[in-house]
Amino acid sequence: MARSATLNRPLALLAAVALSMENLDGTIIQPAAPAMAHDFGVRAVDLNVAMTAYLITVAVCVPVSGWLADRFGDRRIFCSALAIFTVASVLCAIAPSLELLSAARVLQGVGGAMMVPVGRLAVLRGVQKRDLLDAMAYLTWPALLAPVVAPALGGILTDTVGWPWIFLINVPFGVVAFIGALKIVPQTEDAPRRRLDWAGFGLVGIGLAALVLWMEQVGSDPTPWGWVIVFLVIAAAALVAAAAWMRRARHPLLDFRALRIHTFRVGNVGGGVYRMIISAAPFLFILLFQVGFGWSAARAGLLVGAVFVGNIAIKPATSPLIRRFGFKAVIVWSNALGALIYVLCVFVDPTTPVGVVVVLLFFSGVFRSAGFSGYNSLQFADVPAELTTSANTLASTMQQVATGLGIAVAALIVRATTFAASGLGHADVWLGYRWALPAVALLLMFPLIEATLLPRHAGAEAVRR
Repeated sequence: MARSATLNRPLALLAAVALSMENLDGTIIQPAAPAMAHDFGVRAVDLNVAMTAYLITVAVCVPVSGWLADRFGDRRIFCSALAIFTVASVLCAIAPSLELLSAARVLQGVGGAMMVPVGRLAVLRGVQKRDLLDAMAYLTWPALLAPVVAPALGGILTDTVGWPWIFLINVPFGVVAFIGALKIVPQTEDAPRRRLDWAGFGLVGIGLAALVLWMEQVGSDPTPWGWVIVFLVIAAAALVAAAAWMRRARHPLLDFRALRIHTFRVGNVGGGVYRMIISAAPFLFILLFQVGFGWSAARAGLLVGAVFVGNIAIKPATSPLIRRFGFKAVIVWSNALGALIYVLCVFVDPTTPVGVVVVLLFFSGVFRSAGFSGYNSLQFADVPAELTTSANTLASTMQQVATGLGIAVAALIVRATTFAASGLGHADVWLGYRWALPAVALLLMFPLIEATLLPRHAGAEAVRR
């Protein structure tokens, strides 16, 4: 397929809408859990199975999305994914029991797993390097906003029109996106037929499913440490076996050749740690304000909304900044200044003026947005056309894992720091939550060091006008 001369903005916007739908539905159940549990006659904690079912399905099915797109074409798979996701959303809304809700969530996960990477792949196939930065700007918004918007949106819909609307809200977007996709998404020619790597699919599926279950166990309270160890061992064994198998397979499910490209490796290894941290940050702030300071959910939610405002405020400037100073400078400073904000938060306590807290959260959002935009564009800056599909599939899988790990790592850090604070005899319950933020800042040193080793003009082709 020939590359277009300019960025297909309607296609990029369509892919962003699909990404927004998938990202929101990953966490939107959380604030609605009590109301849903009441209707189903179960405990609120039991709703965890519906969230886990969705996350496992997405994690397992993402790696096969590239093969499906090559085999059947971008338009066919993207439209099918939208249809599956939209129908599954209706089934979730009318589910009469937790069991049927969980089954519908599995179906929704299948649609979400194909929808996001195939939508991005359709954009990447038809964009020139000089338009890559603008294309990825569209696809960055949803991933930045979903962790902040989903809890508030879920709570508002549940309190006003009822929990089924956290799923029904997808229907009009899904219908419009489906109609638009029929006209906008190009139908790529079928690639030469190759068999699906069933062995790789099985091993990756087992490994990612076990990893998601490990995340869920780590995040529960109390933590069942026996199951934590079991799922971690299964995940490690399956993923190591999968990597060994796919390095020898003729047509592997995940092709690791893109990792030889320096910018792609930085965008997904150091970038993976960065995504993990920025996914965890809103969760840590909410815990600090609600559990640590004892503030209301409404007050905590409104304050964390300052992160959202920071994301929006800097977004129009991120592409010009990257073009002016380069990927390396923007990513290095985003890591360094973002870590500094987390360190400064150790001095925040219940008596700190609200204005100071809002300013810190605002700039946390600013640096979060700039860094995320830099990593998202850098990863594909030097990927040749023949590796686009495999690189996109590998990146989607690694990013899904990194985002999911964020909450699990945050939960572990909070428990460790609160335990340390209590062990040192501190009576203030919020001290451990404050210590969690500089601990997170310390983890940002890995992507910061990796970014400093980038060549000065890394990804230059993508910022050249």
